[in-house]
Amino acid sequence: MDVKPLKRYFLMFAVLILLLSGCSSGSKESGNNESSGPKKGGTVTIPIVGDPIFNPWHPNAYAESNLVNRVIFSGLTKPGKDLTPAPNLAKEWSVSKDGLVWTFKLRDDVKWHDGEPFTAEDVAFTFNEIVLKKELGSNGASNYKALDHVEAVDDYTVEFHLKNPWAALPAYLGFNSGILPKHIFEGKDPWNLTSFNKEKPIGTGPFKIGKYVSGQSVELVPNPDYFDGEPYLDKVVYKILPDANTQVVQALSGELDIFVLEDMASLERIKKAGHLTVIPSDITRYFWIALNQKHEKFQDVKVRQAFLHAIDRQAIIDTVLKGYGKIAHSAITPNLKAYYTDEVTKYEYDPEKAKQLLSEAGWRDTDGDGILDKDGKPFTVAFEVAKQGNLEQIAQMVQQYLKDIGVDIKLSTLEWNAMIEKHVIKRDFEMTLNWWSYPDDPDVFAQYHSSNAETGNNIPGYKDEKLDELLVRGQKTSDQAGRVEVYKELQQYLSDTLPYMYLWYPQEIQVRNKKLKGVPEMYFGGTLHYIHEWWVGN
Repeated sequence: MDVKPLKRYFLMFAVLILLLSGCSSGSKESGNNESSGPKKGGTVTIPIVGDPIFNPWHPNAYAESNLVNRVIFSGLTKPGKDLTPAPNLAKEWSVSKDGLVWTFKLRDDVKWHDGEPFTAEDVAFTFNEIVLKKELGSNGASNYKALDHVEAVDDYTVEFHLKNPWAALPAYLGFNSGILPKHIFEGKDPWNLTSFNKEKPIGTGPFKIGKYVSGQSVELVPNPDYFDGEPYLDKVVYKILPDANTQVVQALSGELDIFVLEDMASLERIKKAGHLTVIPSDITRYFWIALNQKHEKFQDVKVRQAFLHAIDRQAIIDTVLKGYGKIAHSAITPNLKAYYTDEVTKYEYDPEKAKQLLSEAGWRDTDGDGILDKDGKPFTVAFEVAKQGNLEQIAQMVQQYLKDIGVDIKLSTLEWNAMIEKHVIKRDFEMTLNWWSYPDDPDVFAQYHSSNAETGNNIPGYKDEKLDELLVRGQKTSDQAGRVEVYKELQQYLSDTLPYMYLWYPQEIQVRNKKLKGVPEMYFGGTLHYIHEWWVGN
C-alpha cells in the first residue's frame, strides 16, 4: 500500500484545522478586545483645578498637586487594592517590640528619572532634612509629629525612630509622602528650587515630566525604567480646568478620560453618555466648616453648635450631592467600619435651637435690624471659599441658612492656590469650607493636635488638652481592640466640642471613559498609584 497519498491527506487536514482555529481566534479578538489583554499606547487626560507644584512636601502643594505627584513620585508604601498599606519602594517592614523603631527593607532595583540609583540615603534625607525641619514648614510635617529621625542602616535598609509608638506609620508613608532625590536637593532651599518644583521634577514613579505649560496642561511620559514595569500608556495629560462645568463639557465631548465629578447637576447627562461610566465609591473624606479660633466670637462651643443646628445638611446632600453623602458627626468616616460609630452627639436641623444657643452665648438682636449683636457689635462673618467643584454652591446655601438665624455672612470666593496661601499658609480667614482626606486609618492627629494649630493641618487652630491626649493615645495603641476603644471615645469628644463643624461624608463619584481599562476598583486618588497598569482599549 502506498502511504504517500495518506501522508499528504493528513498534512492537508492538519493545515485546514489550524486555519479554522486561527479564524475562530481572530473572530473572538475582533469582537472582544479584552481577550487580548493590556496593550501599549494611548493617552489619558485628567483635569486638575490649578497649577501644580512638583514636590509632595511643598507648603503650597495640596489637591491640585497631589494628583500629579502620586504619578511622578513613589513612597515607601502605597494604598493596597484592599486599602491596607502595600509595598512600594519598600519591600517589607517590621516594628520593634516597644513600637519605637520601624525597619523598612527597600528595593535595590530602583532608579531616579535621571538614571541615578535610589538608596536609603534618599529616604533619610527626605525626612530628616525636609519633613522634620520645623523652620521649613512642610505641608506633610503635621502627619509626622511622632517621628524623631530616620537612619540609613545600609543602602537598602532604613529605620524610622519614633518619639512614641505610632501604629499608622505604614499607612501614612503611602499618603502624599513621596521620596525626594538627595543628590538634587542637598544644600538647596527645597521650596525655592524652581528648576525642580515648577519645571523638571525627578522622581521614581511610572511617569516623568514631558511638557508643562502654566495655566494649561502638564504632559507626562512613561518612565521606561520604572521598577514595577514600564507603563502601557504613551502619555498622561493633566488639563488645568478650575471650572467644574468645563470639566463636564469636556468629558461629554471625549476630551477627558477620568476624574471625580464635583458638579452633580450634570450627573444624569453623564449617565446618558454612551462612552462614559459612573462609579460611586466610599472614601476616607469628610467636609467641614472651619471657624478660626483666633476670633473670640467663635470660641464659645455654643456658637459652633448653633451654626450646625442652623444648616440643613441633609437638604444640601439631597440637592447639591444628589444623595451621594451621609451627614457627618466627627472626623472618622463610615468606610473605616471597624472604628466608625454614629453613637455620638448629633445636631439636627433646628433653627429655633440655633437661635436659643446663640442667645445663651450673648448674641441677640437688640436693635431690631434682623442681625444679632453682642456688646454693640453685629454678628458679621467673612466667609471665603475656593472656586473648586461645588464649594461655592454649597457656601451659598450655608450663607442663607445662617442669615436666617440672624448672622450676617459676607461670602466671597478665591482661586484655589490663593485660598491655600491665605487660609492654610497665613491662617488669614474667619470662616471657610473645605474637606480633608486621609489614609484608611483612624489616626487624625495632623488635623487636630494643638501642635499643628499654627502651621500644620489644624486649620481652625483649635487647642484642647484632652483632645491632644486622645490623639496621642490613639497613636500609641497598636492592638485592634484598644484602637477601636480610643477612636470611639475620640469621635464622641469631637462631636461634643466641634473643633470643625462637620458637614458630611461624601461618596466619591468617579467618571471614567469606557475605553480606559486596568483601573482598579478603588477611590480615584488610590487608582493613581496603579497608573502603570492602565491601558486604552477600543
